[in-house]
Amino acid sequence: MKKITVGLLAHVDSGKTTLSEAMLYTSGNINKLGRVDHRDTFLDTFSLERDRGITIFSKQAIMKYRDVEFTLLDTPGHVDFSAECERTLQVLDYAVLVVSGTDGVQNHTVTLWKLLKKYRVPCFIFVNKMDLDAADKFLVTAQLKNKLSDNCVDFGTGDEGEFFENVAVCDDRLLDYYYENDSLKKSDIISAIRERKVFPCMFGSALRLKGVEEFLDCLYGYTEMPDYGAEFAAKVFKISEDNQKNRLTFMKITGGSLKVKEILKSEKNKNNEKVNQIRVYSGEKFTAAGEAEAGTVCAVTGVTFTNSGDGLGVEENSGLPVLEPVLTYKVELLDGVDSHTAMEKFRILESEDPQLNVVWDELHAELQIRLMGDIQLEVLKSVVLDRFGFEVGFGEGNIIYKETIENTVEGVGHFEPLRHYAEVHLLLKPAKRDSGLVFNRACKEDLLDKNWQRLILTHLYEKTHVGVLTGSPITDMEITLVSGKAHAKHTEGGDFRQATYRAVRQGLREAKSVLLEPVYEFTLEVPGENVGRAMTDIQRMCGSFNPPETCGESSVLTGTAPVAEMRGYTREVMQYTHGRGSLVCALKGYEVCHNSEEVIARIGYNPDNDTDNPCDSVFCSHGAGHNVRWDEVKSRMHLSAVMDTRGETEEKAAGGLFRSFSAQDDIFALDKELMQIFEQTYGPVKKRSAGEVRKRFKAEPSSDGKYKRKSAPAYDGEEYLLVDGYNVIFAWDSLRKLSQDNIDGARERLINILCNYQGYRKCEVIVVFDAYKVKGAKREVERVNNISVVYTKEAETADMYIEKTSHKLAKNNRVRVVSSDGLEQLIILAGGALRVSSRAFLEEVREAEEEIRGIIEAQNTQPDSRQI
Repeated sequence: MKKITVGLLAHVDSGKTTLSEAMLYTSGNINKLGRVDHRDTFLDTFSLERDRGITIFSKQAIMKYRDVEFTLLDTPGHVDFSAECERTLQVLDYAVLVVSGTDGVQNHTVTLWKLLKKYRVPCFIFVNKMDLDAADKFLVTAQLKNKLSDNCVDFGTGDEGEFFENVAVCDDRLLDYYYENDSLKKSDIISAIRERKVFPCMFGSALRLKGVEEFLDCLYGYTEMPDYGAEFAAKVFKISEDNQKNRLTFMKITGGSLKVKEILKSEKNKNNEKVNQIRVYSGEKFTAAGEAEAGTVCAVTGVTFTNSGDGLGVEENSGLPVLEPVLTYKVELLDGVDSHTAMEKFRILESEDPQLNVVWDELHAELQIRLMGDIQLEVLKSVVLDRFGFEVGFGEGNIIYKETIENTVEGVGHFEPLRHYAEVHLLLKPAKRDSGLVFNRACKEDLLDKNWQRLILTHLYEKTHVGVLTGSPITDMEITLVSGKAHAKHTEGGDFRQATYRAVRQGLREAKSVLLEPVYEFTLEVPGENVGRAMTDIQRMCGSFNPPETCGESSVLTGTAPVAEMRGYTREVMQYTHGRGSLVCALKGYEVCHNSEEVIARIGYNPDNDTDNPCDSVFCSHGAGHNVRWDEVKSRMHLSAVMDTRGETEEKAAGGLFRSFSAQDDIFALDKELMQIFEQTYGPVKKRSAGEVRKRFKAEPSSDGKYKRKSAPAYDGEEYLLVDGYNVIFAWDSLRKLSQDNIDGARERLINILCNYQGYRKCEVIVVFDAYKVKGAKREVERVNNISVVYTKEAETADMYIEKTSHKLAKNNRVRVVSSDGLEQLIILAGGALRVSSRAFLEEVREAEEEIRGIIEAQNTQPDSRQI
């Protein structure tokens, strides 16, 4: 049997629950037709839902119609519960948008339409209440086309030719087929609906059961079951509890199947939690199932790690929600309940509705939550009393502001206490309004390993980053990782967390920040004699409105106004219109705050005093970490800036990273950063003349008669090459990839390479491997072919061994050390040895291999004297 998940969405009081009741009754799945005003509907089971006559929590019903099993998900229609509705959209195959034939397309209807577009959900439209005198089919049809989509097509017309023509103009492919055949294939229409190119519309009255059966036939005939993969996948859209306090995780199986006692596949399932029970709900009752196949919407017990929006198996997690609360409230404990207990209980509610965002405000020693409006506030009071047995109150709600930036900046974060290291460069770029935060990476992997880059992106996602004006969350930005640096030994995951957070904050301090406030889209209907008062009020509230429209004896104003100014205005409207006016508001989004200076001064946020979100960086000097102010970080950073010189920087990185030394190069000046540190510590280094350089390096004539230096310098006496083994392994791509699977194999491969290198260069090679973390380890020295392999003892690093050995050998011999460890290089220089970076040494090895290959080829081409 085909399984199709259909969600019902609507503006409040459009008759959505009545339609779901009528569909269940007409299809024969329930025997009694309930009514919202009689408080006996099949899906509104919560007491407060029946008292208020509105849907608060999304509900599920199984509706079998012919050979198709429809899963109906009835979602809340009130704007205060939009988050519950949005979470449900992620598991829908199709949506049914219910529009009132008397009220037409409302602001919240448009908001729901935008959500359907974002989540790419195909949509059917049912225009309800057409039995009422005020219903106007022509007017509503015009609103559907103007406010939603021009591709809204009446599927209830009896004229087949007109129907085909109206559908064909929605898509070029359909139009071409219609011109050639004067008809359309049903399969093509189904595909067009699935691709959101056609939106079927039907008209009727759910309460009178008019047009309901025709609408069911339309759903049956023009929907298709999606194709699901064989591998297990599921999307979590709701968390709740049953009457026995069992935690229920509602999900839709989007691939494979799920069985009872099976371990739920997820990276978050650290304890290998198993599914105890699979429940398929229909209203208040459920059926236990042993296995849930793809397409099934079910609830499972026995798992505690899940959250709404989680992807299980191969399913990806959901992105950030579009609809967010705009008010934060203080929780007042009335029954003497301690704050710790209350925090635990509210955490349970937060797991069910993540947007509650329960926090403990240390500064004011109070519990705070985020909500959409007053009705949600009343519902929450009732839920806390029913489930946890204590009463709560709420203080006056505060506006949730946000911050963004006007200009593009490069933020730099550096974290380098002793034995730690990480540097991160982020490009912060303003994005279009209400786009949220977008995180990207444009950093080369030869500069920073892919694993480190992924970790940085994880740290960007995991935290709510706050601005520097009021400490409000940031939004409408594109943050791109453009550069970064790690240390082969000293970098740990937590180092990049600190560097990433500090890079964001440092960039925000440099940028021009802008304060944003939430804005309502409103529809205000007042008697004609009150329209002047209404327009004056809106202007006073710093709002804007369109010219008033006359609707009988009333005037209708539509426009936008700040949430901060419009709160409580509904009561004013009811007072000055004597109960004849109405105000409907829906969140439009965020816009530039109309009184930002006043808000910033009132909040009094100081970013320099925010120890949880530091803007400064930590650098290492004289063996200890110290704080560097955000405005001085760029003068101390270890990597070059990317912004404005990005093309030049990338060209240098690509063209000069692996180049060999030329005769005119000063070997110390190859690393400018190291040279600067060395001169600050030991004084300036004299530049050698070209003649001195020629004496220092032996040159040989090449085939074109020009002199070219060999990769290794010539010398009188012994030459030693000390190699930091693990540093080289993790610096060379081929060895690093090999080490991920087999570190022993990478070590053996490096030893073989060094044996070949020594055989050609005729120098004494000592390769050193760390064993300082191995308990009880003693120093071991092995002779492998022609090189020495040293394994350090416990509590002795390769750095320590190389520093001591190079210091002794450099007194009477020529010593070169291969390492990319900055601190180690500095000590090496001070001890009289020469340093070679791991990447530069890779080029030497390659040159040596090419010369060996050339010699062998030359020998193979020479005639054998014995054959002459």
